[in-house]
Amino acid sequence: MNREMLVPVNNFNLYAKLMGKKNGKPTVVMDAGYGDYSKAWDSVIGDLSQITEVLVYDRAGLGKSEKSPNRRTSREMVKELKELLSNLDINPPYIFVGHSFGGVNVSVYAHEYPEEVEGLVLVDSTPVDYRGRFLPTMTSDFQEAYRKQFVREGNYEEFMESLGQLKEYSNTLSMPVIVLAAGNKDHYSEVSQGLWNDMQRELALISSRGEYVLAKNSAHYIQRDEPLVVVEAVEKLLYSEKKV
Repeated sequence: MNREMLVPVNNFNLYAKLMGKKNGKPTVVMDAGYGDYSKAWDSVIGDLSQITEVLVYDRAGLGKSEKSPNRRTSREMVKELKELLSNLDINPPYIFVGHSFGGVNVSVYAHEYPEEVEGLVLVDSTPVDYRGRFLPTMTSDFQEAYRKQFVREGNYEEFMESLGQLKEYSNTLSMPVIVLAAGNKDHYSEVSQGLWNDMQRELALISSRGEYVLAKNSAHYIQRDEPLVVVEAVEKLLYSEKKV
């Protein structure tokens, strides 16, 4: 089954694409990185939809989705995603897969609605202390380019506010979380790559059942460079969700 649709959420429409059948398993919901949209997952949804139902969507103002009147922070995006799932009659539990900024969104969702989430896969997700701890290790050119990218979906301040929202949660999640770290990032020195790996490893501490996996040959888009790494992480959660 492969369905594409525009779904009313509040007073605007979000584009969603649904593939596969549930087969008694959780629905896999995939959230792309900043300024990115559903096509970011094309390299993995074919394989995953052979196992269970997979939902990809375009956040408001991206791809085929209409703009939202709400601020572009993670908490607002999570509310919109929750309404999208409800309006599509896709019931929990879910397994969320988030790339980059999408990893921040799905982590916020897991903190807000832990009873709905069976597990998370964070694909080279943005750490909450990225600006204070990581960015200063990069060249001034990199830092300037990084700040200038925030024009497609919310601004730099809203992005940083989203990281702050995630940082506010003090509790440790109890569902399994698999952190996939890109081990061959573009324009990273050996020192910066090492720090990135460390911060990704620490990201796994978001859950008492966190796990860190280094995708040694991947730049930021692990799903394109090593799609099997992403597929296998999701499969691990799908086939172990019944275990305590």
